[in-house]
Formats: sequence, structure tokens, C-alpha cells
Amino acid sequence: MLKAKYIPYTLHFRQPAVTSRDILTRRDTYYLKIWHDEAPDCFGVGECALFRGLGDDDKPDYEKRLADLCDNINQSHSIDNIEWPEYTSICFGLETALNDLQNGAKRIIYRSGWSQGLDEIPINGLIWMGDARTMLSRIDEKLNAGFRCLKLKIGGINFEEELDLLGYIRSKYPPEQLELRLDANGSFTPDNALSRLERLSRYGIHSIEQPIKPRQYDAMRRLCNESPIAIALDEELIGLHATNDKTEMLDSIRPRYIILKPSLCGGFRSADKWIELADERNIGWWATSALESNIGLNAIAQWVSTFDTTMPQGLGTGALYTDNITSPIVQERDIIRYDHKNGTWRLPEDISQP
Repeated sequence: MLKAKYIPYTLHFRQPAVTSRDILTRRDTYYLKIWHDEAPDCFGVGECALFRGLGDDDKPDYEKRLADLCDNINQSHSIDNIEWPEYTSICFGLETALNDLQNGAKRIIYRSGWSQGLDEIPINGLIWMGDARTMLSRIDEKLNAGFRCLKLKIGGINFEEELDLLGYIRSKYPPEQLELRLDANGSFTPDNALSRLERLSRYGIHSIEQPIKPRQYDAMRRLCNESPIAIALDEELIGLHATNDKTEMLDSIRPRYIILKPSLCGGFRSADKWIELADERNIGWWATSALESNIGLNAIAQWVSTFDTTMPQGLGTGALYTDNITSPIVQERDIIRYDHKNGTWRLPEDISQP
């Protein structure tokens, strides 16, 4: 019979992570462990990466839903009998744990050249919000490290100062040498968004994520039609699980890109559906982790590696924490790779012990 349990875990940021919504110093997450009772040392692990304040599953009964899932698994005789949860981050963790178990319980979630250590995944360098001096220092650090694509979170300081930062970057690196992506996290309004996008476009911007808050379909459609910068939807995807809801949003807004965060948009099966619908509409996509630990980051990277895409992905968050899970994931310059020969997984005792 299958057995399961969940383990709470707290991650601590090396430095406060600032967005237009919040200042983050810690991240509470949950690991889901699944095994067969006759072989307790062989287990799969997934991360139920609840994102408080953003995910649509941030509800008081979250841990009860996890406990109910474990009870259901403990009473199941096979994987086919498991009742799939409604909460998106729990689906993400369950998919990861089951794939891990079925692939030999070696943290191999999706088999690909990347998981064999043969391929690399290009990533963007993420610049968190801060005061102008702090952001400038972070920008220099990423540029000196060899990044060819930067993503800047904007909307947290004075807009004129943000324009100055972009001007500084472009004075050193023209668009053909450095791709710039922006993430506004919904900090613009329908009234000021277009004028701001026009001013930002002078700096050769590749794209901007979620310029205004989600569920403003008419306003977002106008922006997508009129903006001189390609718009990518991020938070707009959260909470849309039925295929009809997904198609209605894509057909209403018609964005240039969508950003896929599997732990927030329904798990991997749901993300696969988003890609299918986007491809049918000639809408581009890339994936971004959502502050998961290396357990979740590994799963997303292995999933991304099964697609034929060369776009830089947003998967470089593993070094944010002082107490992340040790893994074979290695970041070098602007790529991540899986060092399956020399790297190792070191799981917390609460997970590794039978």
C-alpha cells in the first residue's frame, strides 16, 4: 500500500526580497513524501509550495487539505485510487512526488537531457526591488556575472528613478547584447499604464509582465493592442483552472506571452494545457519558479527541459535562501545545469528518516 505524510519547512531569505506587494524575509512551504509501505527507504518527494498572499489556495484550511490528501493516499491501494486535490500548489507537490517515486525515487521528475547532465537551461538574472543604489549594485553584479537577460521588478520606487536605472543599463549594454524584461506586478493603473509603457519602450524592453492588476480584461486587452512593449501575463493565470476559463482569458486579452508558474497555475498538467492553448493562438511562453526550494525548482527545471525552447527561463531562485535543500542543481553564469555525477541531494531528517 501507498503511504504519505507532509512535512512543514521554513526557508529564510539571505536578504529581504521586496516586491510591489510585500517584503519577504521567510517562506513557509510543505514537502509531501510518498512511498510504498514495503519499501520505506524508497520514497518520492514533492513540494507543496503555498505562496501566501498570491496563490488562490492561500486559505485557512490548507494544512487540513494536506492532511486529508495524506489520509486518502494511506488508504489507497494504488496511484489510480488517489483523489486529486483542488489546491494548485498541492497538485504541484503531488505530481512531483508521484513522478519521483515512479522514476526510482532519485529526484528524477522528468527524464531529459538536462536531468542526465547533458543540457543546460538559460535563465534570466532577477533584480529585486530596492532603493536606486541597491538596485544599481545588483544590476552590476548580474552584468559582471555574465547574464545576457535581466528581469527587473519595478513599481517599488519612484518611476523616474526606475527610468534612470534602465538608462544606466542601456548606456553600457545595447539591446542586441542584453535582453531586458520588466515585471510590474500589477503596479500600474489602467489610466497611467500606456503612458508609462511608452516611456519604458525607449530603453529597448523585451517584455513587461502584468502591468496592471488581473481580471481587468477590457483594460488589459487595450494595453496588449496599443503597448509598444510586448505584454506577458503572470498573475492573470492564477485561479483559472477550467479549460473554458483559460480560453476565455486568452481570447479576450490576446497577450504576446504568458508566464507559467506550475505551483500557482494548477500544476504540470494544467501548465501543459496552458502551453497547448497558447501554441494554438501563437502566444509565446516561458516558465518561472515562484520562490520554491530546490525540490520545487528541480521539478520545474526538469519539466521545462522536456520542451524545445531556447528562451531564458526564470529559474534562478535557489540561492535566495540560507537553508535551501542541497541539490545537484548548479548555476553558472546565466545557465543552470544538473550535476548528476558530482552533486548530491541532502534532505532534512524529517523527510529522509522512515
